Amino acid sequence: MEDPLPLTEKPFTINVITGQGGGGHYAMYNALKAIALEQNLPWEFQVTDMDDIVDSLAEQKQVVNAYNMMGFSGHDLYNMMMKSGWTWLWPLKMRLNKLLVKLNHDAGVKFFEQYWREQQPDLVVSVMPLYNKGLWQSLQQALPNTPYVTVMVDMADYPPAFWHEPEIQSYVMCPTEKAVEQAHAIGVKQKCIVKTSGISIHPNFYKQVKCDRAAERKLLGLDPDCLTGLVLFGGYGSKVMLDIAQQLEHFQQKLQLIFICGRNEELAAQLHQSRGEQRRFVTGFTKDIPYFMHLSDFFIGKPGPACLSEATVMNLPVIVERNISTLIHELYNTVWVEQNEVGIVIPNFSQIGKAVEQFLQPETFARYQANVADINNRAIFEISDFIQNLFATHSLTEGALASDQ
Repeated sequence: MEDPLPLTEKPFTINVITGQGGGGHYAMYNALKAIALEQNLPWEFQVTDMDDIVDSLAEQKQVVNAYNMMGFSGHDLYNMMMKSGWTWLWPLKMRLNKLLVKLNHDAGVKFFEQYWREQQPDLVVSVMPLYNKGLWQSLQQALPNTPYVTVMVDMADYPPAFWHEPEIQSYVMCPTEKAVEQAHAIGVKQKCIVKTSGISIHPNFYKQVKCDRAAERKLLGLDPDCLTGLVLFGGYGSKVMLDIAQQLEHFQQKLQLIFICGRNEELAAQLHQSRGEQRRFVTGFTKDIPYFMHLSDFFIGKPGPACLSEATVMNLPVIVERNISTLIHELYNTVWVEQNEVGIVIPNFSQIGKAVEQFLQPETFARYQANVADINNRAIFEISDFIQNLFATHSLTEGALASDQ
């Protein structure tokens, strides 16, 4: 990235398009806010929660929403699906989502044209797929030439009409070469494609955790010198964590585990109750993920783009699975793990023991650690620089136009 151009003293308003399905969208929003605060940038944030807006418009019968007809919201179904391990439903839900967006396109453009006039953002940053075509069109009708940036929170697109939209002039931040190739293939203009070095994560993951690792492990009831795995399946956990605990119990004192169950209190209670001789620490929802990653040696979880990125930034090799239940837009993430040799991809967590056996071999584990260390993901800083340059260029252009009048 080029050095950002100097900013004016005028504060800039950034409207962030986000949603409640999973935790990745709000995590990206929080990362943007954190980097702005850390770098003392004159940015003010607005939030546009697409799930809240769609639910509201559906209640007013301004749009069609099949989920409300069934008595629940689309994002609630997604989170229930993740919590219960029903991810095999996702391909059907994806098709329905794309159909609903297409059916509601015109109504959405009409609503958001007025919405943008009221909000008056200087920049719109979308961390959501599916909606960007209509949002960009409505923004240009309401506030012509207002920049629109799509920040992918997936490592690859799932075309058509998911992340990449060739008909619009939105900048799209692509976290992998695969995403760049997909953008070119689908017809996105070269000037709109911006390559970053990975998925953006919270800047806290780049800060040194100031604690004695061995002493902190002891405080959690763990052995200070034992190989430690972190088991994490997003903000709502997954019942597969119980299977993983059972599968790995036979390693006894060669291995210990930290389980983060998110908002799934029932799962946390079951893991506490099923405790055997193997050391483990179980907790619910926490914002201290960098701390727990610092205490760990490797990561076990679903191949979500954010958790994989957080793990590799924290120098943790990973173990993930790939099968019919893997979310279709996360399948490429497992390919990325294999291509970069930063961990092990297994067909099912019933084979987790075989993967852990490889990590218990010092030479093999050291090789994975070295590969992880070679990943240099600085995406959140690159996106910050890009936005600063965008604002500076936009301000200079406006100043030139004003001087000509």
